Amino acid sequence: MFAMHCSSSGLAKGSMSGQRVAQSKKRSSAQKKCTIIRNKAVAEPPTTTAATGARVVSDNMENVLSIILGGGAGSRLYPLTKKRAKPAVPLGANYRLIDIPVSNCINSDINKIYCLTQFNSASLNRHLAQAYNANIGSYTKTGFVEVLAAQQSPTNKTWFQGTADAVRQYTWLFNSSKCDEYLILSGDHLYRMDYKPFIMKHREVGADITVSAVPMDEERAEAFGLMKIDGTGRIIDFAEKPKGDALKAMAVDTTVLGLDAEKAKEMPYIASMGIYVFSAKAMEDLLMKHCKEQNDFGGEIIPHAKDMGMHVQAFLYDGYWEDIGTIKAFYNANLQCNKENPQFSFYEAKAPIYTSSRFLPPTKILDSAVTQSTIGDGCFIEKSTIKNAMVGLRSHISEGCVIEDTLLMGADFYENKAVCASKDDCFMPLGVGPGSTIKNAIVDKNARIGANCSITNKNNVETDVETGKDAGWVIKDYIIVIEKDATIPDGTVI
Repeated sequence: MFAMHCSSSGLAKGSMSGQRVAQSKKRSSAQKKCTIIRNKAVAEPPTTTAATGARVVSDNMENVLSIILGGGAGSRLYPLTKKRAKPAVPLGANYRLIDIPVSNCINSDINKIYCLTQFNSASLNRHLAQAYNANIGSYTKTGFVEVLAAQQSPTNKTWFQGTADAVRQYTWLFNSSKCDEYLILSGDHLYRMDYKPFIMKHREVGADITVSAVPMDEERAEAFGLMKIDGTGRIIDFAEKPKGDALKAMAVDTTVLGLDAEKAKEMPYIASMGIYVFSAKAMEDLLMKHCKEQNDFGGEIIPHAKDMGMHVQAFLYDGYWEDIGTIKAFYNANLQCNKENPQFSFYEAKAPIYTSSRFLPPTKILDSAVTQSTIGDGCFIEKSTIKNAMVGLRSHISEGCVIEDTLLMGADFYENKAVCASKDDCFMPLGVGPGSTIKNAIVDKNARIGANCSITNKNNVETDVETGKDAGWVIKDYIIVIEKDATIPDGTVI
């Protein structure tokens, strides 16, 4: 399902340039060491042809199990995560964050998908059930998308203690799938990736673990956790935010991973995307035998797997990738989609982003000026000015409004003045009231903005999480965030 895209230059065309890299977690000196098994890889010996000795690599994804890590409390995205899990946060007018990794899986012929969550999973459960389970796996119905929430059991009284621990606690279930590989993904990244070449590289080299990595230049490299590889792309060292000589020591020949020579000179460093392929036996041995005390994949399990002598391989991804786990990153990633040539586009017919079919009517725009904006399904806009905005499902913008550099996430249901008047507890209908101006803001779902409000951060405040805490708004990174279900009275100035 596509959103309507309004631009002064026409419909946006996608590109796959640029990349952003998330910071990897620090390895603690107090962490307990894994059992060391030098030069003993867990992977089975490679399959070869008798005639040439070349490895036979299957492109069949049937035995790949995808595990999407839903994240913790989502404090960096608060208050967008106040009433929902992080993967359920709305994105791009019509979508939710979880639609990105799920769609990438489906487009890569991977149809066995679990999403691990620990907080506010009700709306995520509902969205996944409505969007995917009726169709995934084609007519064979062999696929599924399911949410697994943290739980206590007679043998385990703790919640998820980290990314690896979340997988460890459900190993009993994952083992029943009889999969050959686990694909570990994050639920708060924006990118479009075909996982097939990634997994086939893992098989080709006979790796125990393969880490998807992005190239970067020296200016940015010192802010991230880096990896060093040998001439075959095997990871031989890790460094967390190295500087000076330590940074230069992490430079690698990225042509080994497929980067062209010119680009390799500009970007001689690689950093993890937090996307991994584990062979099933390697995952079992690491989580249940050798590294029982370690709870994080990036900061503990994978570096220690390398120390144990396992084959840890790097795979280059040279496309757009954005960690949208903060308010500022989330805001910028959404609005960049409005550009004529965005770094990430929802308009890619060969690899579409899927979501729930809501069967909403077309958006109606009356006597309004709309430029460089994306308008979701079922919206109603009256005599207003919309510029560089992302307008979500069922949004109602009354006459005389100015919406600029803003994300309106829309509503879960329709409610006009007549419907509101019939309710005892409704003092203002959903949407934006007449004469209101909203700039540099995120307005969450089901918010009620009164008439003649000015939500512009006119005093240029960087952070304020106290003043409007009880009124349903905060300011983070100069961006005003109106909470879900909030009511902003007539004439309010923020």
